[in-house]
Amino acid sequence: MYTRLTRPLLRHTRRMAPSRFYATESLDNVYDIVIVGGGVAGTALACSLASHPYLQQHRVALIEAMDLTSTKQWAPQANHYANRTVSLTPGSMRFLENIGVTPFFSAGRANPYREMQVWDGVTDARIHFDAAMVAGASTNADGMHDATIAYMIENIHLQHALLGRVDECQKQGAQLDLFTNRRVAAIDRPEPAVDDNIATSLDSLDLSDWPLVHLDQGRSLRARLLIGADGIQSPVRAFAGIDSLGWDYDAHGVVATLQLDGPEHHTAWQRFLPTGPIAMLPMGEGYASMVWSTKPALAKMLKSVSPDDFVQLVNAAFRLNHVDLAYFYQSFQKSGQVPDLAGEVAWRDTVMRNDQKELPPKVVHVQDGSRASFPLRLRNSERYVDDRVALVGDAAHTTHPLAGQGLNQGLLDVEYLTDVLAAGAQDGQDLGSIHLLRNYATERYLKNIVMISACDKMHRLFSNDLAPVAWLRSLGLSTVNGLDVVKSEIMKYAMGIEQPKVRGSNRPSL
Repeated sequence: MYTRLTRPLLRHTRRMAPSRFYATESLDNVYDIVIVGGGVAGTALACSLASHPYLQQHRVALIEAMDLTSTKQWAPQANHYANRTVSLTPGSMRFLENIGVTPFFSAGRANPYREMQVWDGVTDARIHFDAAMVAGASTNADGMHDATIAYMIENIHLQHALLGRVDECQKQGAQLDLFTNRRVAAIDRPEPAVDDNIATSLDSLDLSDWPLVHLDQGRSLRARLLIGADGIQSPVRAFAGIDSLGWDYDAHGVVATLQLDGPEHHTAWQRFLPTGPIAMLPMGEGYASMVWSTKPALAKMLKSVSPDDFVQLVNAAFRLNHVDLAYFYQSFQKSGQVPDLAGEVAWRDTVMRNDQKELPPKVVHVQDGSRASFPLRLRNSERYVDDRVALVGDAAHTTHPLAGQGLNQGLLDVEYLTDVLAAGAQDGQDLGSIHLLRNYATERYLKNIVMISACDKMHRLFSNDLAPVAWLRSLGLSTVNGLDVVKSEIMKYAMGIEQPKVRGSNRPSL
């Protein structure tokens, strides 16, 4: 006996009237959509599909290689923050609200910031962004998105909230199956065996071109549409024969959780140094997340020095001349220490009259065990879709973290793909059809290229300390800083508050 679980599968197959008919190996293993990758992008996509009225009765499988038990059981700890964080734009936060995720956020752990100070570490030219100058920043009656550039949240907190919403969707009847601690062993497209008895009962599903995902524990899933949300080394992308184009930067990103000497937590700070940018992003009163992009050798040194020396180097990176920083780097690399580093930093800080400048709070402590690093890469897939395959998030593209837009771009992929699939479902189209999926690729490919290119050019521009280059970029920063209209438009784009929709994207509020 077959229930409503089979209806989306059967309905679309009848309309296509294929020339060859096959039965499923087992209906339990046949899905409208299989998502590989249970990170933020993949889980957000599962929530989005399960929340959409045109898609929530389609069978969806979400496969994740890791055991998510600890993430589901996560609870916030006072005065303790994970070192992996993300800056969510108001556009991303609105999307998460629309798909029912934000009620699962822990109070006070998604910290909004209203201002951002960005300056050149060579010339001191700066630009100041204030969300209050952006018309349209307020998006609802309760003011949740009012005058906010972005929200800082721990990755594990966001993932915990997404999994909470997945569980709620399942309880509400969404046809969503979660496979955790299951690795993808292989993906292929073999023709299924014919069984006349099953074929009669299933109304003859044609699965001849549906991808088959083999899990490492023996089960195999058929997918009308296979979605890769499985990261930069995507097996789904490899299965589809899609090349990933780009390069590795000669840089690593060093992250850490910092304790500050003041409670201010509504301003983000970023300074561009010749070795790479350093950013201090507010997590809550007296705490911040740091991302310092620098050369691999310096990243290794920053992770190995004592906590006290690390604190002094971070303060120096925000407050001292880049020549002083180079001296400190060389001393550590030659002898492993700088005698009385705290005194050296304090003296140079006084000489530079930093008490008269607008600078971030001083760092007083680095959270134990929070220092880590990762290589920086630029990647973009040559295409985002193939027949019965689509890519989202890092499986499709990876960018430099200096603008904090990587995950937000992934969430935009998720939102647009959901909208395209909803429009297709509304029209009775095959969700795996390349003709439907191209609508998603057309919308997202160019926009992701624009963001990736902008971040790459900023990285190259500010990593150069040649005098003519430094003069030109300083002139540009100073000029833009005096043009509020230009700054407002830059912020609108970065905040994601003006994003067009495709037909079929409107959904009722949850």
